[in-house]
Amino acid sequence: MQSSEIAIIGGGPAGLMAAEILSRSGHAVTIYEAMPSAARKFLLAGKSGLNITHSEHSKAFMQRFADASARLQPALDAFAPKDVRAWADELGAETFVGSSGRVFPRAMKASPLLRAWLRRLEAQGVRLLTRHRWSGFAEDGYVFDTPEGRTLVRCDAALMALGGASWPRLGSDAAWVPPLRARGVPIRDLRPANCGFDVAWSGAFRERFAGQALKAVTATSGAGTIPGEFVMSRHGIEGSLVYAHAACLRDRLEQDGKASLMLDLAPGRTAERLARDLARQDRKASLSNRLRKGAGLDGVKAALLRELSQEATRIAPEQLAALIKALPVPVLAARPIAEAISSAGGVRLDGVDERYMVKAVPGLFVAGEMLDWEAPTGGYLLTACFATGRAAARGVKAWLDARP
Repeated sequence: MQSSEIAIIGGGPAGLMAAEILSRSGHAVTIYEAMPSAARKFLLAGKSGLNITHSEHSKAFMQRFADASARLQPALDAFAPKDVRAWADELGAETFVGSSGRVFPRAMKASPLLRAWLRRLEAQGVRLLTRHRWSGFAEDGYVFDTPEGRTLVRCDAALMALGGASWPRLGSDAAWVPPLRARGVPIRDLRPANCGFDVAWSGAFRERFAGQALKAVTATSGAGTIPGEFVMSRHGIEGSLVYAHAACLRDRLEQDGKASLMLDLAPGRTAERLARDLARQDRKASLSNRLRKGAGLDGVKAALLRELSQEATRIAPEQLAALIKALPVPVLAARPIAEAISSAGGVRLDGVDERYMVKAVPGLFVAGEMLDWEAPTGGYLLTACFATGRAAARGVKAWLDARP
């Protein structure tokens, strides 16, 4: 096999995985990374434990990718969660399954895994050039801005893994969108995913409860009914349970101009039981006392009920019970994409072939969050970045092998 020069543009999980596959095949691989070091967003994810994949069965796992699931399935089948765990184990980052089914390295951080990964790539001959920011196309290559000035890179194939538009200070700033659009690449507008939402809190509620967690609730939207917890922020709501509903709430806001997340503040009790227990309380008692004694609600739960229902102090026990079981939280807008954990949109999947090669730019391949897919938190994002990086790398090999 003839060795080819391959440029990997972007040093995040998808780009690093592509480099691993291609260098193992004997190709000369150079990673061009805009930041001073690789995989900065990956390291940030490690600060909360590095949820690397999920252990749920394959059908449920695939459903997390919604409309993109059929298109991504071959890549995800080829590098399934069990393969992610085996790969991490090989790098010395032994994994375990948490109580929620999420998979983490036992070290509960990203840095040991990343160091071992970069050592492997170096041993396979991969070059990593940092502070090399891709700025556009030239007639015969790719242009980069570097500390030494602008440089032209010629290669046999290029693979872009430049991320979406979330956490731009870590490198994913979506600066790739205009030059790719100018070359005729179909791109869906980037939008926040796994994001918080603005809520019109009163000043008193914001000052008292911002930063507090609402625990042991269920939340319902078009995404289903999901148990968990989330946090009151100064702007509104955020956290894992909100992120699970984020795509649905965002789409509803875009479509209808309004959306609500429906909360059950007492998922362990039926409305009938709550109504009976509330009816036994002294009507002269304060709402706070009635909620605490009759419904087991106090603190932020009781305050949220009062914040969102001006009628709570006056309604009958049956109505109050119904409100506890289905409290709508009206959301005004998604938080800015720069704050989101991930982004939706990107290079349309019908704009790349089965090898992940961009149809409008032969010899250019795309992987990771640049592509138009989204998934909730829980290990799905990283798994898909790994899997599409591998799939695009195999696409590069197939394309190079087929050339005369």
